[in-house]
Amino acid sequence: MSQSAPPLRSAEEIEANASFDALLWALSRPGQIRHLPKPGEAALIDALIDRECRVYSADPLLIPQVMRSGAEIADMASADHVFLATVQDSEVLKSLQLGSDLYPDEGATVILRCKLGAGAHLRLSGPGVNGTCDLQVAGLPDGFWQTRAQVMRYPTGFELILLDGDRLAALPRSTIVEVL
Repeated sequence: MSQSAPPLRSAEEIEANASFDALLWALSRPGQIRHLPKPGEAALIDALIDRECRVYSADPLLIPQVMRSGAEIADMASADHVFLATVQDSEVLKSLQLGSDLYPDEGATVILRCKLGAGAHLRLSGPGVNGTCDLQVAGLPDGFWQTRAQVMRYPTGFELILLDGDRLAALPRSTIVEVL
């Protein structure tokens, strides 16, 4: 009986797996910075998006890549994954899908561009954080963290992925953010 060799992964699959690993690691350790194999949202689109997803993108340059994945282009209120690029007004957080008590997993995953290591000094606590963790984030509008706190009602809410080039930090809906 001959034994078949396992299929070889393509460079794109290896990169998508590395991006997915970085994202899961960041979500399980809120506020800790992880590196993607390449900068920008493209790595996250390849890792997260498939034909079962509904996606909103504020950046029209991302739409062709989202469409190649087979995902449905949706409005922000019904999207599973929301690529906001940069945010000028924190009120946009009130338009996101938050899930329900029965289906909290229907809350959106939001990807924002920002500057990590500068700006607002945050203290994080909650599941996945050993005591507290400090993080600095710049490039978000005034009132962003207060608006986030207003719309979150655990277990409902949204996952927040903060993207700075090839670096990312994640804040699950369960993470409590205190602005210092």
